Amino acid sequence: MSRHPTTKWAQRSDKVYITIELPDAKDVKLNLQPDGHFYFYATSGADNIPYEIDFELFDKVNVEESRAAIGLRNICYLVKKAEKKWWSRLLKNEGRPPVFLKADWDKWIDEDDENENRFGDMDFGDMDFSKLDMGGADDELEDDAADALDRNGDDEMEETKAGSSNVEESKEEVAQAAAANESKAKA
Repeated sequence: MSRHPTTKWAQRSDKVYITIELPDAKDVKLNLQPDGHFYFYATSGADNIPYEIDFELFDKVNVEESRAAIGLRNICYLVKKAEKKWWSRLLKNEGRPPVFLKADWDKWIDEDDENENRFGDMDFGDMDFSKLDMGGADDELEDDAADALDRNGDDEMEETKAGSSNVEESKEEVAQAAAANESKAKA
């Protein structure tokens, strides 16, 4: 007798995400029919325990544009809907869904929120954020190390950064110099 793996789902108006949580799945068989029949079979574990799912999805799907990705911990299936519309549920059958079927809250978006930009009214469009020099935690480390070196009148940091092709080595040298100067100051 086959078991049923935990299965999560979420949707957009044009697609459904189905994630089957089954670590180390072997002999994976996926079958999707245009009428919405979804079949999954795999084995898992040292004993090759069989797992199976057999669903009738709510409506028709586009099999050619649907995609599957088999990972180490789960199988993700992006099912393209035949018609761009929201489904009231995942399965054709009304009533209570199977206990192993759950909403995927990580991917879930309400129908009203689908067209909204995640950043409110701001449209970032094709803005290239890499051109902005916004700094970060790394810059703070370099500034602190430079201040520590400058207190001792040592301008070696700028020479090291300009002359070294390996930025990681220069950062490490600067950090070591700052730590050495700090311990001298405490003594």
